[in-house]
Amino acid sequence: MTTLNTLRRRAESRLREAGVDTPELDVRYLLEDALGLTRMDFIAKSEQIISETDAARALALIERRAAREPVGRILGHREFWTLDLALNPDTLEPRPDTETVVDAALAAIPDKKAPLDLIDLGTGTGCILLALLAELPNARGLGVDLSPLVVEAATGNARRNGLEARARFQTGDWAHGIKDRFDIVVSNPPYIPSADIATLAPEVREHDPLRALDGGPDGLAPYRVIAAQLPGLLTPGGLVVFEVGQGQAADVAALLDGLGFVEITLLRDLGGVERCVRARNARPSGH
Repeated sequence: MTTLNTLRRRAESRLREAGVDTPELDVRYLLEDALGLTRMDFIAKSEQIISETDAARALALIERRAAREPVGRILGHREFWTLDLALNPDTLEPRPDTETVVDAALAAIPDKKAPLDLIDLGTGTGCILLALLAELPNARGLGVDLSPLVVEAATGNARRNGLEARARFQTGDWAHGIKDRFDIVVSNPPYIPSADIATLAPEVREHDPLRALDGGPDGLAPYRVIAAQLPGLLTPGGLVVFEVGQGQAADVAALLDGLGFVEITLLRDLGGVERCVRARNARPSGH
């Protein structure tokens, strides 16, 4: 007979052998899902007997993780901020580092109840936009992405989290063709230099869509495109908040400085990496 505790230890050992960085956490997520357990069950029912059928189903998920498929891809959803977000093959899996963008935007908004208009370029699952709308009760947002499958996922995520009344999503090539102006522009564009894609961890290289990773020869191509669109996209005094790759913050800041943006701030993620660039539009209306 196999107890939950025995199954847990066996699964953790398998993931350690496979070189997975967080075997204990990954096993907990996967066993909870496979066995229909809550987090409290996982602790309180450690000596519960697991049937052969249930154990086999759980170990099948563990083998997928041992093959370096990310937990979020296996489960089909991922937690981000206060949200639960569904994934599909065209969406980038949200990472905790991206919550730095949410924090940075919120810190620069003095009145959280203001009726703000937001736009998220390259929205993916909608994670940044939806997290901001969850904290800004009178804000509205538009998410734009090149992939119809991404737009489908983000629209479903708005509904999943009760934000569909204030969020809409559409296909588009960054902000091309958008005539409205927005108080806040946020974006986590592709920023991996093309030559570095092959060096990424298999969880990223083999499971995230290439389109959401490849930022061109130096990783900065999308920032140049978006920056050129910002003067016609932002309201006077409007805010732009970018996620950036390691070592890119200064270059992106210089790009915004060259366009006349002010209050340019570089913010670090929990790992100490300069992960976010925030700036304000100093151009007058109609410029």
